[in-house]
Amino acid sequence: MSEATTDQATENPLLSHWDTPFGLPPFDRIRPEHFRPAFDRALAAHRAAVEAIAADPAPASFDNTVAALERSWQALSRVSATFHLLTGAHTNDALEAVDLEVSPRLARHHSEVFQHEKLFRRIDALYARRESLGLDAEQQRVLERYHTAFVRAGAALAPQARDRLAAINERLALLGTTFGQNVLADEKSFVLVLEGEDDLAGLPDFVREAARAAAEERGLAGQHVITLARSSIEPFLQFSARRDLREKAFRAFIARGDNGGATDNKALVAEMVALREERARLLGFASHAHFRLAEAMAKTPEAARAMLDAVWAPARAHALRHRDELQALMTAEGVNAALAAWDWRYYAEKLRKARYDLDEAEIKPYLQLDRLIEAAFYTAGRLFGLSFTPLAGVPVYHPDVRVWEVRGADGRHVGIFIGDYFARPSKRSGAWMTSLRAQEKLSGEIAPVVVNVMNFSKAAPGEPALLSFDDARTLFHEFGHALHGLMSDVTYPLISGTAVATDFVELPSQLYEHWLERPEVLGRFAVHYKTGEPIPQRLLDRLLTARHFDQDFATVEYVASAIVDLDFHTAEAREAADPAAFERRTLERIGMPAEIVMRHRTPHFLHAFSGEGYAAAYYSYMWSEMLDADAFAAFEEAGDVFDPSTAQRLRDYIYAAGNRRDPAEAYRLFRGALPKVDAVLKKRGLSGAPSPAT
Repeated sequence: MSEATTDQATENPLLSHWDTPFGLPPFDRIRPEHFRPAFDRALAAHRAAVEAIAADPAPASFDNTVAALERSWQALSRVSATFHLLTGAHTNDALEAVDLEVSPRLARHHSEVFQHEKLFRRIDALYARRESLGLDAEQQRVLERYHTAFVRAGAALAPQARDRLAAINERLALLGTTFGQNVLADEKSFVLVLEGEDDLAGLPDFVREAARAAAEERGLAGQHVITLARSSIEPFLQFSARRDLREKAFRAFIARGDNGGATDNKALVAEMVALREERARLLGFASHAHFRLAEAMAKTPEAARAMLDAVWAPARAHALRHRDELQALMTAEGVNAALAAWDWRYYAEKLRKARYDLDEAEIKPYLQLDRLIEAAFYTAGRLFGLSFTPLAGVPVYHPDVRVWEVRGADGRHVGIFIGDYFARPSKRSGAWMTSLRAQEKLSGEIAPVVVNVMNFSKAAPGEPALLSFDDARTLFHEFGHALHGLMSDVTYPLISGTAVATDFVELPSQLYEHWLERPEVLGRFAVHYKTGEPIPQRLLDRLLTARHFDQDFATVEYVASAIVDLDFHTAEAREAADPAAFERRTLERIGMPAEIVMRHRTPHFLHAFSGEGYAAAYYSYMWSEMLDADAFAAFEEAGDVFDPSTAQRLRDYIYAAGNRRDPAEAYRLFRGALPKVDAVLKKRGLSGAPSPAT
């Protein structure tokens, strides 16, 4: 290494060894300008490693080809994971500029690796004689996954088709990055300033405090603002007595990416749909959905659509009955207007209070963020023997970020868990789990570093953050993903943790939500933030009795998004050239109630268009829900929601197994058989006829 290169490595923490606790990124020293040279170095090193593997004169073996390729990703993965965490959770203009440059470069590099002719010949030769190589089950799975990845990347195509495929992937990466940045820009550009008591009418204290904290964060001390973060706008829509302000906020919320200016995403959607269709056809598939779902549990878009259709009809029927009840309540209050989308949450909250004597404002003081984090940890301890110890003095990328060391029942180090819970302008909306380092054993015992990112409203200084019950469910959901990454116990990085089929990856997260609703958990950790008193049994009973309330609304807004996603990715691109018209036609076809809007309208549908993650696969949440409803029943049948033998099977075959085996086989090993869609309808309280109006 030259003296200049040594100096550069010293100055750039991404290019040097991390002597931080547990090998965490030195966030306190990392700057946006460090990433370009770090990516340059990591990409060049990986390219050289791949060339060396492909040019190895020795006959191909699992170790000198597949295992060598697995080891080669380490440096690039380290830089990329750190970068993408920051661009999602704490970005700025400089990082966004780098992202626009780097995302197509990474896509190009991925194509170069997985279309490498010589490397594919080695992989293909190994795959052809895989039964005679003496591989164990995990090695066979890794070889099969690599072979499939090369084929799906176009390695078996003619050179001209490979080149076109690489160009498509590169363009899609840029479009996806731009799409996400446009949505974030629209979210940052809007605040609804509430002027005086009239604008605050109907808002309980916890909503007012969150609005005050959001204003202070934006330099508007002493005022109140509503932002487009779900944790801000949904409580406002739920409680604000100002119908005009509800409409203003709601229209801004659903118009993200759809404002006709520089951040409008409709043209990007049309181009992405066309490119995805072209890519699928090059690879021999009828559509992007067929291409995508061939690797999923569903296998075909027809199977996914059948599941969605089975849920849509009863959910819509329940929602229409619910709509009529809300309209009657609105009319009884003297509002001479038709129920609109910005009215639904407001009157649903009133109806819930009347029907169940349950008020969100009465529940929320018992749902403290810190206590619910403890509840998630407690559940993991009871099920899997894990313990969580807070760490101080470790580098973090924002002062709000918290870090814990995770240990097993035997006291050994399992991994690091990072929690980033509060909304801020530098963070994209939503909630997600990611990994800074995946578990593996190929390069030694590598412990995972897992991150949960959320967007809860921050409380006023000195006050605890209070969550809605939906927020609490989100916390448990994302922590279920975190456990999937933390408890991974495989040798090879390719199949580690959450690297499973999209319609299986939501099983560990959605299953974990069930424990939140258990009296053994909620009754223990739901304590009043002022008095310390546990939630009264009568209130807990009412809360659990009412948990199916408004599930028709939630199901309709979700399923509509999933159907639109599938329609975009099964139709011919020319039919989707006008995304707004296409969305409208799909919603008309399925009979979408006018009073409910898709959970994610197309111009801000990050799952489908900010990357490849859930494109044609947003149905996955409900597919996994078929599994999670049935999986929790295994504990109920055992007579103990913490039953040790059931928890051990869950750990062995689901949480710790990564992608060691086909997901259907993994589920059968845990449960014995695959469930049916009836489990979803029962879980959501939609299996019977709509309840009569009262």
